[in-house]
Amino acid sequence: MDTIVMIMAGGKGSRLGPLTTHRAKPAVPFGGRYRIIDFVLSNFLNSGYRRIYLLTQYMASSLIKHLNRNWHLSGISEFIEIVPAQMRSGNHWYRGTADSVFQNLNLVRDSRAANVAVFGGDHIYKMQVAQMDKRHVETGADLTIAAYPVPKAEAHQFGVIQVDESGRIIGFQEKPKNPATIPGQPDMCLVSMGNYFFKTEVLQRALLDDAQDLESAHDFGKNIIPRLLATGHHLTTYDFGTNRIPGEPDGAWPYWRDVGTIDSYFTANMELRSPLPALNIYNRTWRIRTAQRDYPPARFVRHAGRPSSDVVDALVCEGSIVQSAVLDQVVLGYDCFVHAGASIRDSVLLSGSDIGEDAVLKRVLMDKNCSVEPGARIGVDFDEDRRRFPFVTESGIVVLPKGTRVPAEGPIEFAYDVADMLCADPATATEMEATRGGWVATDRDRHSYDSAGPRYRPLITPK
Repeated sequence: MDTIVMIMAGGKGSRLGPLTTHRAKPAVPFGGRYRIIDFVLSNFLNSGYRRIYLLTQYMASSLIKHLNRNWHLSGISEFIEIVPAQMRSGNHWYRGTADSVFQNLNLVRDSRAANVAVFGGDHIYKMQVAQMDKRHVETGADLTIAAYPVPKAEAHQFGVIQVDESGRIIGFQEKPKNPATIPGQPDMCLVSMGNYFFKTEVLQRALLDDAQDLESAHDFGKNIIPRLLATGHHLTTYDFGTNRIPGEPDGAWPYWRDVGTIDSYFTANMELRSPLPALNIYNRTWRIRTAQRDYPPARFVRHAGRPSSDVVDALVCEGSIVQSAVLDQVVLGYDCFVHAGASIRDSVLLSGSDIGEDAVLKRVLMDKNCSVEPGARIGVDFDEDRRRFPFVTESGIVVLPKGTRVPAEGPIEFAYDVADMLCADPATATEMEATRGGWVATDRDRHSYDSAGPRYRPLITPK
């Protein structure tokens, strides 16, 4: 394939609030054992692409660690290469999506490829990318944009596309207040997925011109696409609805989620544990690759004097122990311990967490390495949750930042390192200040990176 791949993985994802205070959005865990970045990388590798650059910037440490440990190619001229922001074009970091590629145009020139795939690194989806590449080449387009219909009420979050009968783009609105709808479908809009195929020479010229524009936001949706459209370039769409994944049943509809807000992220996680999940992660022809961890199998243990665990429509990852507890519509990450009598419903728990005996959780989104003390109740009383917890969505999801400890009564405890960042981050500082006095920071000896999951001390028999 005469194409190189540039994945934009430097975004902060401010609307994901406490989950992205200390990590880039592509590094956010998903589905119990994955990270968001795993999906776009799996799509490209499964589609046969072997020259991939990942452009990083914001809070990239955990993302880089994940990539270095788990994503390697070993063939000649095959690579997944991490490209940190380097200020190659001036004394500034990336100023927008287009600027992130502009500052790395040397990689585009050196590749001598005919086309450049520029994809986002922060969506959950499966896609046979070569099918889009094929349309881009066959139509002779200067730019091909992956497009997908969404309800009009959601379209203001995206770039909205208008097309003619052939799929050629004739209009584009970036995050409009009053988006244009699909002809004949007044409640639906065609939106950009933020995934592009460019002719290399067109991309280079467009980025060079944009860099000279002092009024530009240096963004593909706000600047590059409208300018190419206005100057008569050939822009076309790739209908994501036509994409077919090997190994999927006939008639399976393609899956794509933006997961840009806490509610959408929570919903996408919960979709995985439904009886017939829309995103098939069991397709062995199209594997979603991620870290391979040395944890033992998940265990379901009956505690003395307690009934057996009751598990309904739940995902339970490796290394976790469920002890005479209730899991009802739950995603439980790896290395977690749910103690006897605990009840967890409609919740997403990331790895390394400990849920105490007889605790009750409902509609909780728990980041890594949290602990809930015996008898604590979360999600039972909305007004009480709003009073006690800094991060509660309008729909009632309680979000616990990484390393949080929740006692049965009294102030919740944030790990000291995360507390400092939550207070400094504009996306979370208001909530932290509004609830000051209702939370405390832990001593310096307990860090958010410390797992609260299962730990055993061997019994030593006296001689």
